[in-house]
Amino acid sequence: MRIFVPGADGQVGHELLAALAPLGELIPATRAGVLADGGTCLRADLADADALRAALDDARADLIVNAAAHTGVDRAEDEPALADRVNHLAVGEIGAWAAAHGARVLHYSTDYVFDGSATCAYREDDATAPLGVYGRSKLAGEQALRASGASHLILRTAWVYAARGHNFLRTMLRLAAEREELRVVADQVGAPTPAHWIARASAQMLAQWQGEPGLYHLVAGGQASWHDFASAVIAGAHARGLIAHAPRVLPITSAHYPTRAQRPARSVLDCTRLKRAFGLELADWRTGLDEVLDQLARC
Repeated sequence: MRIFVPGADGQVGHELLAALAPLGELIPATRAGVLADGGTCLRADLADADALRAALDDARADLIVNAAAHTGVDRAEDEPALADRVNHLAVGEIGAWAAAHGARVLHYSTDYVFDGSATCAYREDDATAPLGVYGRSKLAGEQALRASGASHLILRTAWVYAARGHNFLRTMLRLAAEREELRVVADQVGAPTPAHWIARASAQMLAQWQGEPGLYHLVAGGQASWHDFASAVIAGAHARGLIAHAPRVLPITSAHYPTRAQRPARSVLDCTRLKRAFGLELADWRTGLDEVLDQLARC
């Protein structure tokens, strides 16, 4: 099986290259045609329809695992056309190519398709109501893939982080080296989910998947606020010697940390459907954090 992986230099994409290797021949692709280790690969810029089409034709894939996205939540408010192009229109084009060539698609979406007003965890069939450009573009991408007629899986995940790349954990570690006090939002709740867990679960799903379309939630177990997550990051990093001292982590409200885009207050996702269909259930988010911090400590 030929597996085309756009976004292979991102957090999830990088982990997918190892997780998917046993399933077939990998054809990684990035926007610039260069991998994180400096190696060359196929160029697939989802912002460029012609370049994307050429990459799809060159890859001649049986399976497309789309890990590419415009993930700048605040930046998307100022770049709505680009966010829509990458997160929506390009996904529809991938689906149309796959439908025409008998290929399958696995695509990643987000908890930001919800407005966060629910009092319990969101299920896949709950009403969507994104608050900003990023969430709207990702929801439109889901809809475009479903409408394409391609055999597909859509996995909604959340609060993704890894030992590499730009993410909340790495930001906290950088700030910890610069400040005596960190003020972190405590009224937004979700499930911090490591990229390597997403990649590993994706591979396990694909090994079982018979091709029927499906939408699933895929996040770590438990829930945390950004303040909870930051506190655990600082404590765990200090215990492992990753930071010289542990700054105080103080809770604040979203009103005290205004951002360009509005975030959902509570975007916990219910993963029951995933467990029933594939027998997969991710461990508690704290276990994932320990694994990523251990990885950093070994570097």
